[in-house]
Amino acid sequence: QVQLVESGGGLVQAGGSLRLSCTASESIFSRSDMSWHRQAPGKRREFVAIILSAGGTDYANSVKGRFTISRDNAKNTLYLQMNSLKPEDTAVYYCNALSRGINSWGQGTQVTVSS
Repeated sequence: QVQLVESGGGLVQAGGSLRLSCTASESIFSRSDMSWHRQAPGKRREFVAIILSAGGTDYANSVKGRFTISRDNAKNTLYLQMNSLKPEDTAVYYCNALSRGINSWGQGTQVTVSS
């Protein structure tokens, strides 16, 4: 498995922005499909955004137009730029790496949006 470490979470007011980062331990990052997921208290983990190894992206409807996923293969790092944050975006955000059928997860970073 790839070791993943998320960072960049915190407390922000509604309407504000945060940028999450996820750094991978191995060079297979560039060959991995990378994604962000989130889990709010009492709810199931849900998909947020994905960026394929070839560069294509997709987003959950709830974040389209507000969040942008990107990657820097030279730095083995995945990003999630979050703008126009809403209280309902409050959750623990996890990054995921999928490579050759193997799923790896980070430990998560807390994002709290106050109203």
